Amino acid sequence: MKNIPAGLLALLCTACSTLGFSTLALSTLAGAAEPDPAPDGAPPTLSDIIVIGVTPLPGANVALDKVPAAASTLSADDLARLHSVSILDGMAQRVPGLALSDTQGNALFQDVRYHGFTVSPLQGTPQGIAVYQNGVRLNEAFGDTVNWDLAPEVAIDRLTLATNNPAYGLNALGGAVTLEMKNGFTFQGANAELLGGSNGRVQGSAEFGWQSGAFSLYLAAEAEKDDGWRKQSASDVERFYADAGWRGETAEVHLIAAAARSSLGVVGPTPLEMIQADETAIYTWPQTTKNDSGMLALNGRTDIAPGWALQGNVYGRHFGQKHVDGNDSDFESCSRRSSYGGQLCLEDDAFGTPAGGKTTAFRNQFVITDLAGHTFPFDGDATYGTLDRSATDTTAVGGSLQLTSDRPLMGLGNRFAVGGSIDHSDIRFTATSTLGIINPDLSVTTQGGDAGDVPGAGLIIRTLGNLGYAPVWLSGTTDYYGAYVTDTLDLTPALSLTAGLRLNVADISTRDRGGAAPELNGDNRYTHWNPQAGLTYQLGGGVSVYGGYSQSNRAPTPLELDCADPLRPCLLENSLVADPPLRQVVADTYEAGVRGTQGVLSGRLDWTVGLFRTDSDHDIVALASTIQGRGYYTNVPGTRRQGVDAGLTFAAERWQVYLNYSFVDATYQFDGVLASPNNPQADDAGTITVHSGDRIPGIPRHQVKLGGDVAVTDAWSVGGAVQYYGSQYLVGDDANQNSQLTPYWTMDLRTSYQILSNIQLIGGVNNLFDRRYASYGTYFDTAGASDILGRTLSDARTLTLGAPRTFYGGVKVSF
Repeated sequence: MKNIPAGLLALLCTACSTLGFSTLALSTLAGAAEPDPAPDGAPPTLSDIIVIGVTPLPGANVALDKVPAAASTLSADDLARLHSVSILDGMAQRVPGLALSDTQGNALFQDVRYHGFTVSPLQGTPQGIAVYQNGVRLNEAFGDTVNWDLAPEVAIDRLTLATNNPAYGLNALGGAVTLEMKNGFTFQGANAELLGGSNGRVQGSAEFGWQSGAFSLYLAAEAEKDDGWRKQSASDVERFYADAGWRGETAEVHLIAAAARSSLGVVGPTPLEMIQADETAIYTWPQTTKNDSGMLALNGRTDIAPGWALQGNVYGRHFGQKHVDGNDSDFESCSRRSSYGGQLCLEDDAFGTPAGGKTTAFRNQFVITDLAGHTFPFDGDATYGTLDRSATDTTAVGGSLQLTSDRPLMGLGNRFAVGGSIDHSDIRFTATSTLGIINPDLSVTTQGGDAGDVPGAGLIIRTLGNLGYAPVWLSGTTDYYGAYVTDTLDLTPALSLTAGLRLNVADISTRDRGGAAPELNGDNRYTHWNPQAGLTYQLGGGVSVYGGYSQSNRAPTPLELDCADPLRPCLLENSLVADPPLRQVVADTYEAGVRGTQGVLSGRLDWTVGLFRTDSDHDIVALASTIQGRGYYTNVPGTRRQGVDAGLTFAAERWQVYLNYSFVDATYQFDGVLASPNNPQADDAGTITVHSGDRIPGIPRHQVKLGGDVAVTDAWSVGGAVQYYGSQYLVGDDANQNSQLTPYWTMDLRTSYQILSNIQLIGGVNNLFDRRYASYGTYFDTAGASDILGRTLSDARTLTLGAPRTFYGGVKVSF
């Protein structure tokens, strides 16, 4: 075990002093108690002992004050009072250190960034957080993505985000999110909610829970339709969840079914100069994503001896995704001096010198053809683009088994768990690029209108030399095996020791189904042992301290393995082109903190201050190619994410308030060259030089979250939340040479009125002061955009703005 770095202790002073906080600033309770059901806005009744799960399967529970790491929980009521169709809003408002990044311009398709690590629905984003639903892994096999739009929010009983614990397996570099779902034993009755609001928002949900003796049933359904506030950004979502259960004196079994589908307008960032003229403007389109999923699972537990229990699950999941993306292209007329004179070619400067690579100076070598090898005549009046389509179809099956015990060991209190898991996935992936034209409204079309006048329009294209345009037909399998053991032993009534170990084995195989790209064929195995150790000590008076260390790893995904050659980049939402080896990421995490619970003013005050540091070796990053819309993955020697979480929660009979502050310092720990061809500071080869200590882009350093609810009368409640996020570098500015995104803050208000015992009126406003801000920014090729728009653009920044002020209102009925 490595020593905790002494410099980590200085972060608390640095972070808190920046915003004027003392070094004893308090934090929201990491791991808030699960409250009793209460009307929206009413403060929950908090239990005396907060218990959280410490493994993916439910059943291995440990009191929070004996866990040597940070943890945050949200109850069903915490999520319900926000009246959102996505669990992301509740996580962003309440979890310290967590921020949302609206990369694609859709509230249902956002990145979650926690302590500098990301879990995202976007293919191409390196993932660093594991997600489980009732013990079933939700990270999709192809790219480890998590589709938050498919998660049934109304059916969630408790959401927990835990850190510094390798028991959660692959991807838990920054932590793991577990979703414990409702069933007929934990929820009885019925609720229905209908909301309407700005931008054509219509949203409804219903749930029903029933128990009769040993049997139970729970059903839930949700749907939303929203036109979006930007052009071409409409969305609709439908979700269903069901649980049939049986419970005896020593055993319990649940059969679970879930299904969901969504259609999302994910129109991405827009050039800054277009936004300045029209905030609703978008760049080339369409950009749409359609998801569908289905799952069957059987969960169970049984007591096998006094103090010993066995938990397990088996499951089958299907996930399908279809993505359509209209893009700019780097096409021009082939040189008259070549044998393809007057035909359509890739621009001679589109493919420059990749970082660390060799110069490619093949003038007009990359000729655009159809699948039969026929070239296309160049039309000087056409503005060429591509309509890129990809489809992913994944079937996953697996299971987990876990043995737990709370029997004393040598007369000492003890909580023990040992378990294992197997997850197998079959993947089918297809991708094509179709030649099209860009119309005056920036749509990319392949037939009809002007597109009908373009020779070859509507034909699937490729290049002579595969540069991400060739069609791809890929199959693959992933087999993930895990085994873990963890134990928390009370050395004294006040001092507890936690120790654990997990083995991760990942077998990844990919095959070219088209027969034209044998470089996609590959078999890779990644293996790693991850230890954990930590101590907690109860000082008395409800105050305890903790410190811990753990190691975690993640294996490269099939997507990353087949898109890792800078000389042969791919469209990250599309074609795969190569299979050079990538190394697995290994992360060492250290944590230390203090937390407490006290009775104050007839209420309860929960607080915590926590320090963290994670050092990652061979981190995987996504880099842009000099060819527009293409990119690749690579390992970098090292990264570091460190910081502090601090705040408080106070709850009394009629009101509740919370305050969070987080400081996240995410940096590169190496000197080297990275590709960033659209960065204004890039050299002629399209690269920038990164130095150790440069900040990782896209991660705000400072966060402040303040909110609460108050019962003004027995019937009327009012609540709200304020969120502040500090500046961050634009994605692609890894060398920190350009200006940052401006810090921003927003305020939401909500209210409810109980007109009858079972009927409640609901209303609210998000972004009350109509703040204009961007949570995501990157760079683009201004020359290509100028050709499309017919006017010169000089600013390479492209941003995704946050939604303006919106209103909603509705009714909730309980039976």
